[in-house]
Parts: sequence; structure tokens; C-alpha cells
Amino acid sequence: MGIGERYQEETKYTPGRMGYALDWQNMPEPHKNYASPIATIALPEPLIGQAANVWEVFGRRRSTRAFSPAQNLPLDLLSCLLWSTQGITATAGEWDFRAAPSAGALYPIETYLVARAVEGIEQGIYHFRPHAFDLEFIKRGEFATLLADAALGQDMIRQAQATFVWTAVVARSTWKYRQRAYRYIYMDAGHIGQNLYLAGTAAGLGVCAVGAFFDDQVNDLIGIDGAEETTVYLASVGWPRRVKAG
Repeated sequence: MGIGERYQEETKYTPGRMGYALDWQNMPEPHKNYASPIATIALPEPLIGQAANVWEVFGRRRSTRAFSPAQNLPLDLLSCLLWSTQGITATAGEWDFRAAPSAGALYPIETYLVARAVEGIEQGIYHFRPHAFDLEFIKRGEFATLLADAALGQDMIRQAQATFVWTAVVARSTWKYRQRAYRYIYMDAGHIGQNLYLAGTAAGLGVCAVGAFFDDQVNDLIGIDGAEETTVYLASVGWPRRVKAG
């Protein structure tokens, strides 16, 4: 039996595996904050009031693998994409609820941005904080080429205005769901990725999700350990390059 089959077998729910208590005293922190970011950038109000026909958006959703690299992405449009993927939409007591669902409302997925051409911010790597609705600037420089190389040379990452890098803080989910948590982490990432596709399509942007990458290279680029927090998914976003007919 290969590791994939073992994973399915060993993470199954059965009546005999359901009895465990939650250790509320050691519940992981629900939010990540950097102690000394280069800067903290407040995000503009997301442009969420614009009408869009959801059924038409479903029909137009495609993966875009060619971007027009010269044009910048407006920061208010990026703000809309961030809100659509992990923005807080409601609060009940101590619990926040976001635009994408998460098992147990634990939200193990963190969002980083490799920004290549975004109006109003420098090139570099940023960390999105949903609870503050801002970006923490954590690394200065042009990293799109390094990220493309780590993603098996997929050139659209070099061209895109920005690339989302989604990581999982594993303990947030395993605290409650034990080994079953790994299933839920990847489901969560999928929900978030589809939200980005739909929001990008509604805004006239191209999106391409990426699951093929050298894990350790991307983890090193972002600055995470690959164990307690590890990269699970990428997605490039930007202005589609129009291919002339004829």
C-alpha cells in the first residue's frame, strides 16, 4: 500500500476513533503576526459593491497562463481579491467567519503575496492579516523569478502582477481534528483558491492556481519552516494577455 492509500485509510472516521477531548488551554493562536515587519500597509476598502452575475462568472472561469506584465494591479483591486478569499464577513462572540469556509472555523490557511507589479507597494513578499485587514511587508525585492523557478519553471508566475502563496499552520487544525485535519487543510485551500478564481473573473483578471512546486524552495523563499507551517497552494493573478487572432 502506497502513502496515498495509507493516508486515506488512516484518516478515516470510524465510531471507534471519534472519542477525544479538546485541550482548550493549549488551543493554537488563530492569527499570525510578525513582530518586526518592514512596514504595515492598511488595505483600502474592497470594491465589493459592484454587481456581477454569479452564473455568468462561473461560465467564464478559466485558468490564465499568459499575463500582460507591464500594467500594474491597483491596490484596491488586490484588496478586493484578499477580502474575497479570506476576508472576515461576520463575527459571533470570539469567532470570526470568512468569505471561504473552514472546518471548525479554525482557518489554518495563511496568505502571502509575492508582489511584482502592484500600485502603491514595493516589490516583495507580504503577509495578509484578515483580522487587521492589512499587509505586513516582510521581504523586499523581486521574487517572482525565484518563485517561478520553484514552481517547476511555470512562466506565468514571472509575468503575473502578484502570486498568492497559501500556507497551512498545521496545529490550528490538528488541535481539534488530529490526523483527519490534513484532509480539511487541503479542502480549505481549495475553497480559498476557487474564491480567488471567481473574484478575479468578475474583476476581469486572470488567475491560475498552481499545485506543482518544490515545497522546500517555496517555504525557504517565504521564510517558514515547512513543518509547523508549510506551503500548500499557489495562484498567480494579473491582467490577461490578449492573443491576436489571425
